[in-house]
Amino acid sequence: MRAHDLSAGGGVLDRVHATARTAVRLYGLPGAEITLINVSENATFRVDDPETGFRAVLRVHRLGYHSTAAIRSELAWLEALREAGVRTPEVLRAPDGSRVLTVPGEPPRECVLFEFLPGTEPPQDRLVEGFERLGATTARMHRHARSWRRPAAFTRFHWDHGAALGRESRWGRWRDGPGMDPEALAVLGRLAEELRGRLRRFGRDAGRYGLIHADLRPANLLVTGDGPPSVIDFDDCGFGWYLYDLAAALSFIEHRPEVPAMVDAWLRGYRTVLDLPAEDEAEVWTFVMFRRLLLVAWIGSHAGVETAAGLGAGYTRGTCELAERYLAGELTRPAR
Repeated sequence: MRAHDLSAGGGVLDRVHATARTAVRLYGLPGAEITLINVSENATFRVDDPETGFRAVLRVHRLGYHSTAAIRSELAWLEALREAGVRTPEVLRAPDGSRVLTVPGEPPRECVLFEFLPGTEPPQDRLVEGFERLGATTARMHRHARSWRRPAAFTRFHWDHGAALGRESRWGRWRDGPGMDPEALAVLGRLAEELRGRLRRFGRDAGRYGLIHADLRPANLLVTGDGPPSVIDFDDCGFGWYLYDLAAALSFIEHRPEVPAMVDAWLRGYRTVLDLPAEDEAEVWTFVMFRRLLLVAWIGSHAGVETAAGLGAGYTRGTCELAERYLAGELTRPAR
C-alpha cells in the first residue's frame, strides 16, 4: 500500500494549503479565503469570497489514491445522480471547462471545486428516523447504478474482499491496526477467515454487487428538515456489494445499542424503493463486520487523521468484542 501522504508530517499540510490557495486563484477567485474543514483521504477546504458572498468546497486530492480518469468517473456518476433526482453537489468547472483542475507543483495535485450545499450532519439523537430516509435514498442510488449506461472511459476501484482485506489491501493490513496483541490477532484472524468464506458464498451477481457510494455515514450526509438527505463525498465510490453501503453508514458506531433499530429503519426505507431478499438481509452483520475490520486497517494507516488518532487501540478492542459475538451467532437478523 502506498503511504498516505497527508499523514506524513514534515510540512505536507502547509504545502497542501499552498495548493489550495493556488487552486482558488486558478478558478478565478483571487480574493477568496480558504478554511480547512478536514483531512481524511483528501484535504477539504471551505472557500469564501468576501466580495461576492460566493461559497464553495474545494477538495485537494492526496497522492496515489485515484487517477485523473477515476476522479472524472466519480464526478460523472455524481452528476448523473443529481440529474436523476438524488441531491448531490454541483461540480463547479474551472475557467477552461474542466471538472478536475491539476495544480502545478512538486508534485502536482488534482483539485475539484463543489457547490456548497445547505444543511447539517444528521443529529445524533435522531439517527433511527434518519436511517429510514437514508435507506430510501440508498435504494434510489442503487436503482440508478443498475440502469445507468456508464461512460466508455469510466473506471473506479472495487471494494471486494481482496481489495479490502487481501494481500493488496487498499487501506493497509488489519493486522497492522493499533493495539494488535496476540489475542486480538487470533480473534480477528478467525473473523477474517469467516468473512472470506461467507462473502465467497454470497457471490457477486448483479443483484448484489455493483456501483456504490461506499461511505454513506452521517458525516457525508446533509439534512434540512425531514426531507431526504443530500449526499456528498463520492471519493470512495466504486464497485462493491450493495449491502456494504448499509455497513459503511454504521462506521465507527457499530457497537451502539440503537444499531439494530437503525438497521431495521434502513431496511424499511430501502424496501420502499427496491426489493431486498430475506437471504440478503440475513448477511447484514457480515457486511458490518467486513467494514469494521477494514476500518481497523484504516486507523492503522491514517495516523495523521484526527478521527483515526482519536479511536486508536480502543476501536480494535471493540472490534474483537463484536467479532466474538458475530462468530458465536449472536449478531443475526431474525427471519421475516
